[in-house]
Amino acid sequence: MVRAGTVFTTHTPVPAGIDRFDRQLVARHFGDDGELPGVAVERVLRLGMETYEGGEPGLFNMAVMGLRLAQRANGVSTLHGAVSREMFSGLWPGFDPSEVPITSVTNGVHAPTWVAPEVYGLGAGKARPAGTLRQGDAVAAVPDREIWDLRRVLREQLVTEVRRRLHASWRRRGAGTAELGWIDGVLDPDVLTIGFARRVPSYKRLTLMLRDRDRLTELLLHPEHPIQIVVAGKAHPADDGGKRLVQELVRFSDDPRVRHRIVFLPDYGMGMAKKLYPGCDVWLNNPLRPLEACGTSGMKAALNGCLNLSVRDGWWDEWYEPDFGWEIPTADGSATDEDRRDELEANALYALIEDRVAPRFYDRDPEGLPERWIEMVRRTLVTLGPKVLAGRMVREYVERLYTPAAQARRALDPAAARELAAWKTRVRAAWSGVAVDHVEASAATVTGGAAELGSTLSLRVRIALGGLDPDDVEVQVVAGRVDSGDAIADAQAFPLKPAGGHDLEDRWLYEGPLALDRTGPYGYTVRVLPSHRLLASGAELGLVALPAEGAVEGTGVLLR
Repeated sequence: MVRAGTVFTTHTPVPAGIDRFDRQLVARHFGDDGELPGVAVERVLRLGMETYEGGEPGLFNMAVMGLRLAQRANGVSTLHGAVSREMFSGLWPGFDPSEVPITSVTNGVHAPTWVAPEVYGLGAGKARPAGTLRQGDAVAAVPDREIWDLRRVLREQLVTEVRRRLHASWRRRGAGTAELGWIDGVLDPDVLTIGFARRVPSYKRLTLMLRDRDRLTELLLHPEHPIQIVVAGKAHPADDGGKRLVQELVRFSDDPRVRHRIVFLPDYGMGMAKKLYPGCDVWLNNPLRPLEACGTSGMKAALNGCLNLSVRDGWWDEWYEPDFGWEIPTADGSATDEDRRDELEANALYALIEDRVAPRFYDRDPEGLPERWIEMVRRTLVTLGPKVLAGRMVREYVERLYTPAAQARRALDPAAARELAAWKTRVRAAWSGVAVDHVEASAATVTGGAAELGSTLSLRVRIALGGLDPDDVEVQVVAGRVDSGDAIADAQAFPLKPAGGHDLEDRWLYEGPLALDRTGPYGYTVRVLPSHRLLASGAELGLVALPAEGAVEGTGVLLR
């Protein structure tokens, strides 16, 4: 009953971010003298057991436990959902990763917390939640001059805040007031300002920008298109690698040649972030794809009219458009060496800033306005804003996960729960006897041994149910294009129906059509899944029966 009403949200694709404990430690806390007296500790331990290939049997995996205890699960962006299905596919052997029952709801952010009051006031000076339709209509009508003047005001506020914090930081480092006059010249409210602020695990690549320090210095000090960078971050106290990255950036930003153009602010927190998001023109994000589950800092920046410059990871992978910013090309797949990959992606970042980002910012009309830049700011506020709101996220959770979970929980009264538990026990016990014994396929239109586009295959399948009833299973034909490895891709499943009773060998006949509606190599297979009205999906039990080799007449023939 609890499982039916439980939703598990996985928040990271980084294995190190998932808690895994020694089984003996868990056993000590959940034995008869522990938290669950009367419950066999082995039952608890099985919940977190890594039963898939490559798993470690001596560890208790908290994410695996969550997936087993929840009838519904999700990642926190579309890409993260796909990565999670691949990551945990071993829990559903026999199913393609695309069928693993993990969906996704992309994160959102709380506008009243993160939007600057000045941005709220855009459009007739009326404060409305950022990203709402009414604010979008208002911003669409705001003159370019008003938007640009606001951007400069916010940039100037950031410059003032950075100088104040930088002065305090240097004082804590032991510098005297007489040594800090240079801080009054740190940052320029008329220079393109790039922000980078977040936690500092290694996959977020805080120091990617330092890959070629001479190149970065040239960008910072460019005579016509200079940039300035504000970095804020905080390493976990136990993360020595993260601390080293911070130290590396601090050393570079202390260089007298560039310290007026690049600043590192320690003790990153909400107070600092509320100045950073509105005050920056561009928000930089360069994680190691696809290790960013979602990322929300760029969302907060976008709600303030800040453009994004990011690797296509997390939320930016699904909502990137050229109107909202720029994508940093990635070398995943083409460069397996991590060092080489960093080099390629850093060079792509430098080129983007030098050739596209900075020139657009400084491209001014006769009135001194960067028209194309302002239009990107406007489109970010009007079009991207509604997508990144927490309200949208909550609505999706309610409609797609929480309401179905609540309905499933209400449908599972004690009697129904006992019935479902008994059914699962019976199906699991009998499943070794379930088999696809024979598959026949015939088509009216055949040329050269292959069916033609537009024809229909008639399928006849003999299924051994191992003592189960036809109502306990669903027999499906799974069909789709065939990729270079002879695997079915972009698969679709179609049900086959019982056609009479069982034969003398206790096999049941199933029949159905398969329309060949796609060009190119096409393949199919047949499978049997458990079926019950109270299951959320056919993959829920992780049981599937596929044809044995030789069971299908013409198996492997690609239909064209």
